[in-house]
Amino acid sequence: MSRPGWRDRIEAARAQREASSRVRVRRTVTLRDGARCLVDGRSLLNFCGNDYLGLSQHFAVVGALQDAASREGAGGVGSHLVCGHHQLHDALEREVADWLGTPRALLFGSGYLANLAVVQALLGDEDVCVQDRLNHASLIDAARLAGCRLRRYPHADAEGAIRQLRSMPEGAAMLATDGVFSMDGDIAPLRELALVARVQKALLYVDDAHGIGVVGPDGRGSVAASKLGANDVPLQLATLGKALGGYGAVVAGDADLIQHLSETARSYIYTTALPPAQAAASLAAVKLARAEHWRRTKLDELIGRFRERAQRAGLELMDSQTAIQPVICGDDDTALAMAAGLEQAGYWVAAIRPPTVPEGRARLRVTLSALHGVADVDGLVEAMAKSRERIRLGLVETARREAVLAR
Repeated sequence: MSRPGWRDRIEAARAQREASSRVRVRRTVTLRDGARCLVDGRSLLNFCGNDYLGLSQHFAVVGALQDAASREGAGGVGSHLVCGHHQLHDALEREVADWLGTPRALLFGSGYLANLAVVQALLGDEDVCVQDRLNHASLIDAARLAGCRLRRYPHADAEGAIRQLRSMPEGAAMLATDGVFSMDGDIAPLRELALVARVQKALLYVDDAHGIGVVGPDGRGSVAASKLGANDVPLQLATLGKALGGYGAVVAGDADLIQHLSETARSYIYTTALPPAQAAASLAAVKLARAEHWRRTKLDELIGRFRERAQRAGLELMDSQTAIQPVICGDDDTALAMAAGLEQAGYWVAAIRPPTVPEGRARLRVTLSALHGVADVDGLVEAMAKSRERIRLGLVETARREAVLAR
């Protein structure tokens, strides 16, 4: 028997990533102050986080966390079905269900766990999960874990979805899609997909991680923005770690389906409950998101301003009206060089490369927050235009060397 050595395998994989400019590097944040971060010793204006409403540092959210921790401690103690389910978990589930207009909701430790739970608990070997090609990785992994047949359709193509469902007429079927797509920032055609699901007797599941809090009436997400309800979308995911500024996720929807998840979903049953203090913080954040409409109004104004300024500067944008504003660079080196140039100018914007996005579509993923100001947005666009111009003048390698020295 001749097995490949693990060290040889990982070294070869590393060399391949280096050759294609796809090495991922962690950055260390030592201080957060509003939209600013101290990153590896440099003060940068953060345009790559997901704190869309600026709630992660809100005094009421932090205060709720501290107060609950002083009473309940730092941990979740046990799984929900053993001894870990706390009244604060229950209160958060009820608040989210009321906000989204669904009968019930169920709290999970993360959006990743929630997606694993939904697909694994509802589909088996003889079933099919039809998904948008640009769905989040957790939905893809969820279908693989469930052991069901995974079929993918072209991005935002409802006709493609129905073709895939028709090709698999036997067994139970789920149609799963992101609500707001995390790398493109566009919104799924949910009304068309709801019709497809109804005609094909498939369960429509919407992962609205990037829509909840910022899209639709009262921030109720892309499902509400599409004028759909629990009868049309029996299950939807609301993350707590993006617009709500905390951690964890909630699956909301049909009461019987939620009960089934609570009794059978492995990633719910076999893991420690979210700390009650974190649930208290998220409960405070949900109440703020429901009440403080000015945050969404300000965010919408910043989105419009960024798009207008960026288009005027000749930057290539995608068709997104959300807080996620991708700026297409094309090749990996250009994206990395532009990100390096922005960092030199004091802006933190992530360069997103394949396989996270398609080949030839490397980009800067700009994310906007209610914490940003007009001057911040204007300064970012100006810095992006200057960075792009430097690259056009053939200074890609110079920009990358400067970034290395700055670290």
